[in-house]
Amino acid sequence: MAMEARLSLRQSQRVVMTPLLQQAIQLLQLSTLELQEVVQKELLENPLLEEVTPEAENPEEKPGSPEAAAAPTVEAVPEPPPREERQTDDLPFDLTAVMFDNDQSEERSLVAQEDRDELPFENIVRSQSSLTDHLDEQLRFAAEDPVIRRIGNEIIGNLDDDGYLRAEVHEIAERCGVSTDEVEKVLALVQTFDPPGVAARNIQECMLIQLRSDPNPDPVSVEIVESHFEDLTKRRYPDIARALKLSLDRIMESVEEIMALEPKPGRRFGGNDSRYIVPDVVVHKMSGEYVVVLNEDGIPRLRVNNLYRSLLRNSGDEARTYVEQKLRSALWLIKSVDQRQRTLRKVAQSIVKFQREFLDKGLPYLRPLSLRDVGEDIGMHESTISRVTTNKYVETPQGLFELKFFFHSGIQSGDGEMVSSVSVKKMIQDLLANEDPSKPLSDQEVAQILKGRALTIARRTVAKYREELGILPSHQRRLMPRRR
Repeated sequence: MAMEARLSLRQSQRVVMTPLLQQAIQLLQLSTLELQEVVQKELLENPLLEEVTPEAENPEEKPGSPEAAAAPTVEAVPEPPPREERQTDDLPFDLTAVMFDNDQSEERSLVAQEDRDELPFENIVRSQSSLTDHLDEQLRFAAEDPVIRRIGNEIIGNLDDDGYLRAEVHEIAERCGVSTDEVEKVLALVQTFDPPGVAARNIQECMLIQLRSDPNPDPVSVEIVESHFEDLTKRRYPDIARALKLSLDRIMESVEEIMALEPKPGRRFGGNDSRYIVPDVVVHKMSGEYVVVLNEDGIPRLRVNNLYRSLLRNSGDEARTYVEQKLRSALWLIKSVDQRQRTLRKVAQSIVKFQREFLDKGLPYLRPLSLRDVGEDIGMHESTISRVTTNKYVETPQGLFELKFFFHSGIQSGDGEMVSSVSVKKMIQDLLANEDPSKPLSDQEVAQILKGRALTIARRTVAKYREELGILPSHQRRLMPRRR
């Protein structure tokens, strides 16, 4: 069979992910604060972009006039150069046709027309000290010897987020050039620091440290942890009672005390530092209807600098190429930001339409919703909906929620209607909150109660939802009221 080389032509259609298109897609998933940073960065790097100040706006348009109220989110680009010079003003292709719909009649967000107060000082959260800082401060007060401080700093530096020591004593001794006995002495010192149980090497040692930190420790509790820890972890309480020659009730008292200990001493110094959340969308109820308002506070209004545009007519080839590139980038950013705001508004309006009952009555009335439902409602692909709802928050009459909070699977009720999984979790949480502490409800009993409410749900699903809510199993909840 003869081999030969030949040329052939083939036509195909595809969307090429150019850097500009990638930028437009990236803008979709940015929060309002992140969008502000991107726009400010572009203002610094692109000389053709400039921010429209209140003084630069048209003086003929009064703030209260209909013309001012109908202004677009991002100011329109000024009149382009003559026909023979405007080829570079056009985008490579219509971003609206590729990614969004063609509805250009959206009015400017109402937020831009409102006066806003500065964020109250009380809402600014101070930074929380870390576990390392907390222990270092105690070490400075506890020891003046530089050798002890060096060993102590090495121990503290090898603690994990939960407060456990993750280095061997001999490794610390080698790094500090001291004996293992000296490291053990300093380790014992660090283990006396707050929080109790810190610098332990395992859970057993952590519990012993906490028990012995009590001025009058329970000797039975100490002996159970020290000598019968395996039986304790496997809940072999009768075996412990026989070994210690004590009644089962006495053993259970000590078990309750042990269960009340903190297994992760460094937990409260973890990375759960609260941050002030600025909503990207605000939903107001006005005259019985819900109005979606975009938060555009801090997003500059952009336009193209006319001085640089005029260089297109009177510059050399090299300067002209530079200005054309920057002009194209500026026009693309202006249009991408505008389309991002329009898309966010449409998605929020669609969510409000689907979740009207939730906004009126609260969490039990949250309905199941998928990305496809919203996409079909506003004529967009569900991947676009996913990007738009990423890292964005909405403030509603029911509270502040992430936009993705409204997308949940559903469970079919007895009357054929779908109930949101979030609503089912709320039912389970309410049932367990009101249970008899001495006779806590098992997962199977919860499933039976929900079945009586026309919700058929498996026991393992109840267990899954209970764990997601952070609620202990029934046999552990039974002991909680008796803890010290």
